[in-house]
Amino acid sequence: MKTRLSALFAMLFLAITGAGAQTAEADAILGVWETGSGKARVKIDKVGEKYFGKIVWLREPNNEEGKPKVDKNNPDEKMRTTPLLGYRMLKDFSYSGEKTWEDGTIYDPENGSTYSCEITMTDENTLDVRGFIGVSVFGRTDVWKRVQVKKKA
Repeated sequence: MKTRLSALFAMLFLAITGAGAQTAEADAILGVWETGSGKARVKIDKVGEKYFGKIVWLREPNNEEGKPKVDKNNPDEKMRTTPLLGYRMLKDFSYSGEKTWEDGTIYDPENGSTYSCEITMTDENTLDVRGFIGVSVFGRTDVWKRVQVKKKA
């Protein structure tokens, strides 16, 4: 009986620590990332078990009139006055293992289109963000770099 109880506790411990390791790996995507063009920075957060990203910085935050840039290319006319800063452009990603997040979407404010998306972390500071229509092979990959925040002395 003692052996069975010990084995049960050992299996429970391994399951808990294994789940913790997977959560840590899944949460490695959290933080601020600069897009390949350098025009924007996106902060990726976790809500429940899903990952989302919103624009937190723009190289050119204002339009020609000096007003904050808005989502002028959105196909929904009501959304065209929505500021780009704070806009949630990554939605509903799930961690699928092996440093990959899937089943989400990415919105491109430059053309007003939403694409299926897969994100792969190639190293701790690099993401391959692949937007596509239908099948991943029909898409484009953008390489995002983690923004290094200087620590206060």
